[in-house]
Amino acid sequence: MTRTYGSQSMSDPIRSVLVRRPDASFAVSDPKRWGYAAKPNLAAAQKEHDGLVELLKHSGIEVLHHAEPQPRKADSIFVHDPAIVTDRGALILRMGKDLRRGEEASMARAFGSFGVPVLATLYNSATAEGGDLLWVNHDVLAVGQGFRTNAEGLRQIGEAMNTIGVEVLPVSLPYLQGPEACLHLMSLVSLLDDDLAVVYPRLFPIPFWKFLREHGFDFVEVPDAEFETMAPNVLAVAPRDCIMLEGNPITETRLKEAGCRVRTYRGNEISLKAEGGATCLTRPVLRSR
Repeated sequence: MTRTYGSQSMSDPIRSVLVRRPDASFAVSDPKRWGYAAKPNLAAAQKEHDGLVELLKHSGIEVLHHAEPQPRKADSIFVHDPAIVTDRGALILRMGKDLRRGEEASMARAFGSFGVPVLATLYNSATAEGGDLLWVNHDVLAVGQGFRTNAEGLRQIGEAMNTIGVEVLPVSLPYLQGPEACLHLMSLVSLLDDDLAVVYPRLFPIPFWKFLREHGFDFVEVPDAEFETMAPNVLAVAPRDCIMLEGNPITETRLKEAGCRVRTYRGNEISLKAEGGATCLTRPVLRSR
């Protein structure tokens, strides 16, 4: 039987992906409360999102739409965070940002409508967000330990992954701007192939750097000037086939020199104002070679 879900990789070809188009809840009048740089323009945001979706479709990817209304959930366009998808179903997380609580149940319902079962759901005091979860390979899941994913979240993720034979690797994250800011593991690294990662070295955890080196990874380094414009946030739609936010020419050139095909999307509203890049805006449902 042909698989319809399973995404235990960051770079295997995406066959289907879930997205959520910005709606009225995204155009917040109080951007500071949400940690946004400025109030988004909804019409412009929708146009930018449509452009990103077209890039995905041009890659031959089936685009699934998470359309259930989520009033007052501005961050719900960042569908990467409420869950991950394993070969045995979805692991529904519990958001570390209080304003995002409730997105998880809506995501679980969306998965159900697309035939993706739920493997496990985090509960009680556990918190974890998808931006902290990085598949090093099919059987190793790195879990960032910062302000969004806590120790109990790590423990419960470990329990769930143990049932499907996946090793969980904790990765300590730096303080940077503190608990109110959003610093995920994937703010610092994206994997683009089985042996290639784009990283921001200044903040990169040394033990994880060594771990990736020991597993054969080469690095494309992001310069200081492009960290704030989310140059480390690169979506691999297939090995060395990437989509990233426009406006990061040094990193883009370095990626091309490493053998990557790179396409860019405009994200003034959906990314720069709201602080979420191409990976944040997408939740791969099926990746397979």
